[in-house]
Amino acid sequence: MNRCAPRLLVLFSLAFAAGTAAAQTEGPRVETTRARPGAAKPAVSVMPQRLFGSLPVSTRSAEARQLVEKALDDYENVMLPESLASARKAAAKDPKFALAYAMWSFVARRDEPAPLALAKANALGAAAPPEEKLLVRWMTATQSKDLLPAIQTMNDLLAKFPKNKHVLYLTAEWLYFQQDYERSRQLFEAAAQVDPGFPPAQNMLGYAYIETGDPEPAKAIAALQRYSELLPTQPNPHDSLGEVNRYAGHDQASLEEYTAALKISPKFYTSQLGLGDTSAMMGDYERARAEFDKAIPMAPSSRDKLHIQFQKTLVYFWEGKPEQGRAELATLAKKAALQKDAYAQYEIGLGRAFLASNSDEEIAALDALQAKFSKPVVGMSANDRQTALASMLRERVRVLSLAGKTEAVASAIQRLEALATATRDSIVGDCYYSAKGYSLFAAGDYASAIGLLQSDTQNPLVSHQIVVAYEKLGDAANATQAKTRFQYLRAPTAQWYLASSAVAASN
Repeated sequence: MNRCAPRLLVLFSLAFAAGTAAAQTEGPRVETTRARPGAAKPAVSVMPQRLFGSLPVSTRSAEARQLVEKALDDYENVMLPESLASARKAAAKDPKFALAYAMWSFVARRDEPAPLALAKANALGAAAPPEEKLLVRWMTATQSKDLLPAIQTMNDLLAKFPKNKHVLYLTAEWLYFQQDYERSRQLFEAAAQVDPGFPPAQNMLGYAYIETGDPEPAKAIAALQRYSELLPTQPNPHDSLGEVNRYAGHDQASLEEYTAALKISPKFYTSQLGLGDTSAMMGDYERARAEFDKAIPMAPSSRDKLHIQFQKTLVYFWEGKPEQGRAELATLAKKAALQKDAYAQYEIGLGRAFLASNSDEEIAALDALQAKFSKPVVGMSANDRQTALASMLRERVRVLSLAGKTEAVASAIQRLEALATATRDSIVGDCYYSAKGYSLFAAGDYASAIGLLQSDTQNPLVSHQIVVAYEKLGDAANATQAKTRFQYLRAPTAQWYLASSAVAASN
């Protein structure tokens, strides 16, 4: 997962939540407040409602409260369309229910923002009970351009509900997509301790364990095997095992897990996509293309289809045919523009920049991409657009630093610093620090460069640069440790292609 990519699962990994950090899982588990024996079940309760029996909420409609519970449960299981539908129904049942609108906007941010629902949540939140107000305030703050209030409110929320598995999961997941894997791991572990039978926490632990600064692949796979035990009839545990096994370099196990998921659910398209991605990483290009071709008609949206076509196009680069790959990417970029999908245009556009034939062509591609995303874009949230810009600027600094263009490097870093200061977004901040690290490396200050580059180790290119910096210093022990970290970033992305190609060229 690219640390500087926008957070749609951070972009397609959000992609594909978290590359499919969890595509779909079990059906909903709605915890309801018990009624007195023999009592009628009115559509509107005369008693205050409590979310999952514990958190006081403003609505007096039992049905609206149950719908928000279902929306939360579906969200935790990454059943996003179902979650969004339930949140919208809850708002229709009680148009004054702040949490219903907050949940609606919180789910929608993962795909296409819902500004009207966000505004409604903010307007109604002031009159909600303190507990609901706090949760609403946090959900809406995560969608702000300035994320400091979200961090402050998150801390208040965790202090108020330290043993609530839903609060622990929601905040852990947000931190995960902010790429704070260490803190997110701690909170997922806390949620699992509160309820050892809580599948979503086990699923996300599988990813967090391998994406921390000190990867623990055995723990990651053990968590996902526990997840599979909890949901033996669901495909997603096998899908997650397929992805994490690929990170760990266990390609045959990856193929077996994706195949197991498809046996349970033949239309589980993320596993079909996974078969293509793993086959490409194994060098079985004929099979990779065949698997991608099967996945395209299974994809639920045009954006998903474009992503699969992008992954299929990358096969040309893996097999040493870059010119064909660039021609296909140009055609795919036109298709994404015609469909007016901002996220697909970003993914394909940045891929074209990474895979350009030379630095001048890459800078030209970045210029065109930055021109589009320097202003609000229909269908993309402000937060995602900001992290998209940060990723472009960081890549610009990398390329210009290698070319020795110090003045242009300084200008790009200044823009990144201004963006990081304005947003207080951790991903933007990490891109800023790693960009400064690139400039220091180019100046020969390898020790200082390492300190800054280490803020952004989820990016394969940055991670590889850390290895090279340690080697320049003659620090073999730390170089070896950095190489170990680098190997667990193995994924079918343009960044991994460039970084692994650089490794191969140096050997």
